[in-house]
Amino acid sequence: MTNTPDATSFRGAVDLSALVNRPAPGAQGDADAEPQQSLPGLIYDGTDQNFNQFIELSNTVPVIVDLWAEWCEPCKQLSPALERVVNEYAGRFVLVKVDVDANPQLAQAFQAQSIPTVVAIIGGRPAPLFVGAIPEAQVRDVFEQVLQIAEQNGVTGSVEVDAEAGQEAQEEPTEPAPEPLPPHHQEAYDAIEKGDFDAAIAEYKLAIAQNPSDSLAVAGLAQVNLLKRLATIDSGQARAAAASAPSDLDAALDVADLDLSGGHVDDAFGRVLELFPGADQAGKDAIRERLLDYFEIVGVTDPRVIRARGRLASLLY
Repeated sequence: MTNTPDATSFRGAVDLSALVNRPAPGAQGDADAEPQQSLPGLIYDGTDQNFNQFIELSNTVPVIVDLWAEWCEPCKQLSPALERVVNEYAGRFVLVKVDVDANPQLAQAFQAQSIPTVVAIIGGRPAPLFVGAIPEAQVRDVFEQVLQIAEQNGVTGSVEVDAEAGQEAQEEPTEPAPEPLPPHHQEAYDAIEKGDFDAAIAEYKLAIAQNPSDSLAVAGLAQVNLLKRLATIDSGQARAAAASAPSDLDAALDVADLDLSGGHVDDAFGRVLELFPGADQAGKDAIRERLLDYFEIVGVTDPRVIRARGRLASLLY
């Protein structure tokens, strides 16, 4: 379900003061800090180290934060749509893209329990917008609401687009258009946009039935299964249940889903692997199946996956 901002969105919003107050690497304090350089463009990569400048910029123009990860298939749908819409507004928004795997402090600050997560920062205060991939037309509707909230909070400025950078981009050779997705993949992506996870699962299963070596379909199926489970999980209740009953496998699997979707990959792996030795055969099968899904989502060549796969193999044999 999409959460759109309103005048009360800032109440109880996440506290970014630790990020605002943290000095940049090498800074000696306010007396020695260099003045912040003006930002010449619209789309940036945000990091744990550079995010202060975007919080400051949000006093002038709404800053849209896109929390994503390389392994997240819906993120690959949503991010280009966000970029297109931000460019259309020609300076009334700035988009900051944050890789949650590379920037754990920001992921924690924004409480990103599932990705993609999109947040607006207006006047230094965050307002959650939506979670998951949504259609581009709906993105525009949300942005219009953000502009209304920004105006109510006195944030009515804009940024200038770097004309030289734009000219350089125009002079670069045009990359060939990406090849269209295979039909079942496209149908799955379209279903995800509509929030119809069952239809997406069915399409990926058809793709795998036609080509069992379709690794993208296998990974896509694992990702959609995760999204479907996350849609039914209350994060607070799940974490409370796991804390009160550490040996409860169902609760551990729910929290592992939350950990993985928030970018805490090693935590997700470790949580379920710790329960493997004491689980019955049905439990062991459930853990193995879930981990194999996780391995596909994160990427089978990822060092964290290789370590966890080795640990699982040692427990199995």
